[in-house]
Amino acid sequence: MKLSRLAQLGTVAAVASLALAGCSSSTGGTTESSPSATSSDVAFTIDPNLAGTITAGGSSAQANAQAAWTSAYNATAKGVTINYDKSQGSGGGVTNFLSGAYDFAGSDSPLNADQTTQSQALCTDGGVNIPIYLDGVAIIFNIPGVTELKLSGETIAKIFALQITDWSDPAITADNGTALAAGPITTVARSDGSGTTQNFTNYLAATQSSVWTSPAGKDWPIEGNVSKQKGGSGVVEAVKAGSGTIGYADHSAVGDLKSVAIVVDGTAIPFSPEAVTATFEAAAVDADNGVAGDLSKKFDYTKLTAETYPIPLVSYAITCTEFKDTKQAELVKSYLGFITSSLGQQVAAKNAGSAPLPESVLADAAKTLEAIK
Repeated sequence: MKLSRLAQLGTVAAVASLALAGCSSSTGGTTESSPSATSSDVAFTIDPNLAGTITAGGSSAQANAQAAWTSAYNATAKGVTINYDKSQGSGGGVTNFLSGAYDFAGSDSPLNADQTTQSQALCTDGGVNIPIYLDGVAIIFNIPGVTELKLSGETIAKIFALQITDWSDPAITADNGTALAAGPITTVARSDGSGTTQNFTNYLAATQSSVWTSPAGKDWPIEGNVSKQKGGSGVVEAVKAGSGTIGYADHSAVGDLKSVAIVVDGTAIPFSPEAVTATFEAAAVDADNGVAGDLSKKFDYTKLTAETYPIPLVSYAITCTEFKDTKQAELVKSYLGFITSSLGQQVAAKNAGSAPLPESVLADAAKTLEAIK
């Protein structure tokens, strides 16, 4: 992994061009012209002679980005097979990584303290969390006749805590300036251990503690009139198939469903990559787990503004910096090196609608990956 040099950038730009030509944007628009490299980028050169198999899985939020990254990477490294299993969710990804079944886990939350300790049996110093994907948790809905919906954080918390159960509730009327037709609300949540759930409940617990009294975590804590579905795609399909339904999912997975504009200090903020980037720049703070090279982040929600999308999602690759097999180490180092290059991030942005991580984070990732052996 290297910081960019102009002489190296042509190969990376060609890789991105191939990937972008073959993938359509998840936002429904046509693919734009290929991004070009600049001398300020974090670049990576893929070795076309590499061969072998990378086994990974976890976060369903990463699924569209992983598909685009694999296509782009394989345009040069044709001998490398990358198997990423999105069906596991972040919880399953971490479990399989800790068991030694995965070369890296995709997870929408970093290893916790107990998991970091467990990872020392697999990784000499413990696992490291490397940010690779930046997006947001979208609040999706399917209400007959409603194409735009604004909800404050308090109203969202009350809906998902089952304290508001009808779309005609005065709080929803106040948020939107007009009454919605009466009808029961059905909330849809994840049934599996989910980093998307973790990020959503992080926001609820931090900003709406008087309403949301459940702890933040990967497992959905509310029982009752809740439709629980496996995977982000399961939540999306259940919301789409229902009537009067509302759920949460990574933005890249929502397809043609409508999402809520979240009211912050009187301003309704729809999801956009720009608003998520603003959130990261304003509110992301270091939260390393004590392992050398770890890049875990957490959000200080007190720093949210009317320009920031309030439910960000940072997703990680969790891996070791020391492998038993040096060949496998080189494969993982190479693939994650491409993902965390500037053009790798642009491939994800074009094809999954994500927000590129800041160059400073990518540069830090380059240093961590350089240590892999």
